[in-house]
Amino acid sequence: MTETASTEENSLLVEPAGKFRIYLGAAAGVGKTVAMLDEGLRRLNRGTDVVIGFMESHDRPFTRTKAEGLEVVPRKTVNYKGRQFEELDLDGIIKRRPEVVLVDELAHSNVPGSGRNAKRWQDVLEILDAGISVITTVNIQHLESLADAVETMTGAKVKERVPDWVVRRADQIELVDSSPEQLRRRLLHGNIYPLEKVSTALTHFFRHENLAALRELSLRFMADETEEEMIQYLGRLDSQGQWETTERIMVAVTGISGSDQILHRAARIAARVRSEFKVVHVVRDEGASRSMEQNLESLKEVAANLGAQWVDLRGEDIAETLVRYAREERITQIVIGSTLRGRWAEMVSGSIHKRLMRAAAKYGIDIHIIARREPILEYIAPDDGENSK
Repeated sequence: MTETASTEENSLLVEPAGKFRIYLGAAAGVGKTVAMLDEGLRRLNRGTDVVIGFMESHDRPFTRTKAEGLEVVPRKTVNYKGRQFEELDLDGIIKRRPEVVLVDELAHSNVPGSGRNAKRWQDVLEILDAGISVITTVNIQHLESLADAVETMTGAKVKERVPDWVVRRADQIELVDSSPEQLRRRLLHGNIYPLEKVSTALTHFFRHENLAALRELSLRFMADETEEEMIQYLGRLDSQGQWETTERIMVAVTGISGSDQILHRAARIAARVRSEFKVVHVVRDEGASRSMEQNLESLKEVAANLGAQWVDLRGEDIAETLVRYAREERITQIVIGSTLRGRWAEMVSGSIHKRLMRAAAKYGIDIHIIARREPILEYIAPDDGENSK
């Protein structure tokens, strides 16, 4: 009897995870924060205990007006490099224990020293684990697997990033849509950025072709999410169908600078064919330089954020080692980066790419060679206050 009572008591102490809702947008100014506030007010009027954990108005009068009537958990003030910043008070929210908390800008990096987490998405996960539901906002370019593509497309550096698995953990993702024309009008009217920033934004990040492409990315992501939800639903109904992915993706990386771009491209290829993917690095007896080892550690972190499995293989013949592993794992597509070796070096020792393609072709394995690009350094896009530090 004592053991049963103890078990029941412990079960009552376990908090169920809170519900997680994300408003996704193609760019700043589409109305994500307003949509979040509207949802908060709707729930408040329905009798739910809702508070604002962090809301960024960017001095937009309409946004500030929308927040009226909602309780605000006071922000934490932090001194950093002689300046004062305000951050979300994670412990204050958990102590207040509302049913729902509104947290703007999921991709935001916290000021160093402001708390135990470097990223706001980590704060959000703690709030959810405490049993508090979270409604938040994020732009499509901040997804880890898409950030490089957005940088190449827009010429703007994407500093803040959210692991894909965090976004895909959401119980509901809602797209806040706006046409490129409407966004540019809002920008011209001063409804997105201060007037002194409008000219630069119009000729850089807010070019019509950029906004159209970002909107397309958002719509494609949402279409993928809808299909995933359908598959999960059929699984819950205990469907007898074989929901297996026939394609199996493997990306081979080295410690060369720029290999993270190859990982992001491989993640997008894998997402299109509904496949997980493996990241493979061939370790040779000669070892690696310190800079190579540092690059590899960084790549492992990127791979983890993309939900990929990292595999270290040992072998002197890279092409042979990769193809042997691909056959063992029934890999159908191998993704590699373009070579940086000179023509003379390839003539002397042979091209790994050519040998890999010849060996893979024998077993019907496709090879994708991804061009390496120079990092974007020239221009950092303004975005919802996330790049202010």
